[in-house]
Amino acid sequence: MRKRNLTVILGLISCFVMFSAVAGAAQTQSKGLTGSAKDFQRAKFDKSSPYITNKYLPLKPGTKLIYKGSAIPEDQKTRVKRRVVTTVTDLSKWIDGVRTLVIWEKDYTAGELGESEIAYFAQDKAGNVWLLGEYPEEYEKRKVVDAPTWISGQKGAHAGIAMLANPKVGSPDYAQGFAPPPVEFIDRARVYKKGQKTCVPVKCYTNVLVIEEFEQGVPGVFHLKYYAPKVGLVKVGWRGANEEEKETLALVKRQQLSSKELANARKSALNLDNRAYKRSADVYGKTPPAKPLKKK
Repeated sequence: MRKRNLTVILGLISCFVMFSAVAGAAQTQSKGLTGSAKDFQRAKFDKSSPYITNKYLPLKPGTKLIYKGSAIPEDQKTRVKRRVVTTVTDLSKWIDGVRTLVIWEKDYTAGELGESEIAYFAQDKAGNVWLLGEYPEEYEKRKVVDAPTWISGQKGAHAGIAMLANPKVGSPDYAQGFAPPPVEFIDRARVYKKGQKTCVPVKCYTNVLVIEEFEQGVPGVFHLKYYAPKVGLVKVGWRGANEEEKETLALVKRQQLSSKELANARKSALNLDNRAYKRSADVYGKTPPAKPLKKK
């Protein structure tokens, strides 16, 4: 998934541009494009919603993916190493009337943990995968400095599409989620390419899908995500004249956790879930606790 601390820092952009971005996102919602508030309906989901089998984004509990790469941090001219560790837990949480699967992700920059996050995904009956919220803890010198939480159905936030059931080149772009200020999550995506060959340290993949992510109203800044069939995300790249961070990531390890390892991951994710009730009482506090997911 796209991380807030992986996006380009836009502090030097004028207030007018920032206002345009938010206004553009609101206008997009009103048009009812794919992934907007009008498209998210509880009736589209059933009891199988946390069991995610999408071809390009399969999320099997116990799967652990490790990515390595580099990026140019804000106010720096040289690249630093980056590492992202994504774990599909066996936890479930009800969000906005839908039972979701909990994903735990850790984000390291120059060897230091910059963010630890739990996010909530669900698959609708048509096979589309939705993102229904995120609780990230952002760190500086091993201390939490921010937790910009958004939960679908709370304070104007709504779910967005993480992966289409049948992605096609030329199809309309879609919201990946929406949260108004102060979180201000307005990311959108569209299918950029299909049928690509992509090589990463794990192996070379064919029939790869490339998704282009961007923010409404911010020109020349695009993140590219490469998804291999039956695997998921295998590579991250970029394009655009205004892209500053120039982040790259590649899948270096994919494994299925043992029962003990999965139990440890579950415990860590539950610790985040518990802390979220204190750090985000007005948003997260309105959700029920995460619980172990029954095997299908």
